[in-house]
Formats: sequence, C-alpha cells, structure tokens
Amino acid sequence: MAEHFFQLKANWPGDRNDIGEIQMKNLQTQISIPPEMDGPGIGTNPDEMLLGAAATCYIITLAAVMERSNISKESLSMDSTAIVDVTNGVFTYKKIVHRPTIVLRNEKDMATMEKVAIKAEQTCMISKALRGNVVIALEPTILLANDMC
Repeated sequence: MAEHFFQLKANWPGDRNDIGEIQMKNLQTQISIPPEMDGPGIGTNPDEMLLGAAATCYIITLAAVMERSNISKESLSMDSTAIVDVTNGVFTYKKIVHRPTIVLRNEKDMATMEKVAIKAEQTCMISKALRGNVVIALEPTILLANDMC
C-alpha cells in the first residue's frame, strides 16, 4: 500500500473577518470569509477550495478514463458550480454541478462518452470523499469536432 502525504501550513492572525494565509508546495494564497457570508472576500475561501478540489480531481480523472478507454478528444473544458445552503444560520455545502464540454475527434466515441463521464465521477478521489454529504451532478456537453466547423 502506498500513502501520499500533502502538507498545508495555515496562519490566522485575527478574528472572524480578518485575513489569513495558507501555504502548500504549489499554492500560496490569502484566505478569508467570502462576501456572500459577510466576510472581507480577500483571497480564496474554503467553499472555493472545495469546489476547486472537486473540479480539478474530476477533470483530471475524466481525462485519464478517456485515455484508458482509447477515446481521442479534440478538447476538454469544464465549468463547475457549488451551492451552499444557509438555513437558520447553518451553512451546508449542498451540491456541486460539473458541466464538462468534451469535443471528440471520432464519432464512434460518442456512444460511450456519457458512460465514461459518469465513471470518472464515480472514481474521482474527491467525489468519493464527498459522497453521502454533497450531491455531485454531471451535465456533460459532448460534441464532435467535425460538427464544429
């Protein structure tokens, strides 16, 4: 069994509406509460970072599953949205919606691409970590490169 370790250092010098910072190997940024939650909105925040983790994991996993399935793509891009519910002052991360746009080179891949998109969500490490707590929805757009001319 292999284990991978990822390290994060955090500094929070003040109270709720102050600004902190985080440092990792490839990321250094300020953090604060977003303005939607009555914070200063400086740097990033846990809501954006969770969405970023889910989206980057999914798109990388999708590319890997496509490669293993011998599906050749022209391009792969994605928009993702997170929905956080606030009821009676309780914040709940409810849902993430991934909207990948997949442009394929071969028409033969059109038939299996939606299944591949679903399989990637089911095998993505972050999706699995969130499962049972946050709904993850897929709304893929699958196009053929020849049809885009």
